[in-house]
Amino acid sequence: MILQQVKNLNVLLKRISNDKQLLATHVSLFTALYICWQRSDLSIPFSVNRKELMAFSKIASVATYHKCIKQLDELGYIHYKPSYHPKAGSLIYWRSIDTGI
Repeated sequence: MILQQVKNLNVLLKRISNDKQLLATHVSLFTALYICWQRSDLSIPFSVNRKELMAFSKIASVATYHKCIKQLDELGYIHYKPSYHPKAGSLIYWRSIDTGI
């Protein structure tokens, strides 16, 4: 299962490098998500928080962060389930190439 997730992630990384819609902020946020995924022992879904992702990705604006994470979801790179609880992290699923989630 983990091996398939890594293969799917490699396909997503290749897609990102060829996607003309994405800016450096999207790529840096995707990289920050990858770091958080590794720190969660490659669990799916994995929990993230905005403060940590903004620090890893060097995104200074909350509005830019929200725009980028929403666009990564809309473009099919991740599935983002926001948490509106201040202590609970949001959940991230990597999009599967075959099934959509």
